[in-house]
Amino acid sequence: MKRTTFIGFFLLLIGLSVASGQGFIKLAQLQKSINEPGKIKVINFWATWCAPCVKELPFFEKVNSTNKNVQVLLVSMDYDLDPNPEKVKKFIARKKIESAVVILEEENPGDWIDKIDKEWSGALPSTLIVNPVTKKRKFIQGELKEGDLEKLIDEISK
Repeated sequence: MKRTTFIGFFLLLIGLSVASGQGFIKLAQLQKSINEPGKIKVINFWATWCAPCVKELPFFEKVNSTNKNVQVLLVSMDYDLDPNPEKVKKFIARKKIESAVVILEEENPGDWIDKIDKEWSGALPSTLIVNPVTKKRKFIQGELKEGDLEKLIDEISK
């Protein structure tokens, strides 16, 4: 059962970010994938125009390539300002991002940000870490520094 769920989540991510092309995702789909059982999930909310977001992307790439117990999903928030995905696709290709990337297809962040986390002001970058086994969640607003992500994953793993 766990393996089937993991495969389902993995296929969802692949379907949303086929061949480095960034697919759109609605909030309901994102919430479903966040709550799927399986590995620890690291979901980073970022935008191409956000300098602190871009600065921390290598930390997510490192976790994605080195920690097989974690699934990383980069959720672009560019849609609200520019619904054309080409900008995000070019950015991902230029930065050689290998983590799964989706574009959140939602407008009016004030209407839905509290559905991700009640404490979220809407600031970017923000990161949600979920352990589906222990049901622990951590939500961080603001830029992560080198080593922060690994510490947070370790905390949520216990």
